[in-house]
Amino acid sequence: MGSNAAEKFQEFENKSPQEILEWALKTYPKIALASSFGAEDVVVIDMMMKINPKARVFTLDTGRLNPETSDVMDRVREKYSLALEVMFPNTEATEKMVRAKGMNLFYDSIENRKECCGVRKVEPLNRALKALDAWITGLRRQQSVTRTTMRAIEVDEAHHNMVKVNPLINWTSEQVWAYIKKNGV
Repeated sequence: MGSNAAEKFQEFENKSPQEILEWALKTYPKIALASSFGAEDVVVIDMMMKINPKARVFTLDTGRLNPETSDVMDRVREKYSLALEVMFPNTEATEKMVRAKGMNLFYDSIENRKECCGVRKVEPLNRALKALDAWITGLRRQQSVTRTTMRAIEVDEAHHNMVKVNPLINWTSEQVWAYIKKNGV
């Protein structure tokens, strides 16, 4: 995609999240939101469902989700009649890892944390993305210093240069919670 794509996507930097989502959902037939069901993701789901009630949402079930996350997933699925696509880690790889290093291996070392993330998150994410032309996140610049250079629409070099859409990138936490209250999310 190169620099032409970066220049083309520059026009979206000052658009509303809804305008960005509307464009993305129309432009990419195979696009989905990667959701962890945090506040930002639920806002994006609400916006997407208002634009296209058949928009796709997937999540990674690492096998270590807390009950509150599962409850939110079920409530969101019910509220929007959402056909949620749940991606699970490879069973054999997970069993092998846990047998060799235990359930809480990620506490023991950075090496183990990377291995655990690779098995439980990276591989299922890559499998989900393989079937898509583009993907959507609920990421915001304000969340982390590592996100300050992210764009509303960007080329995701880590995932075969596919398009990554971050409609809330310019929003603050206050804007997210104001949307949630105003829209009964």
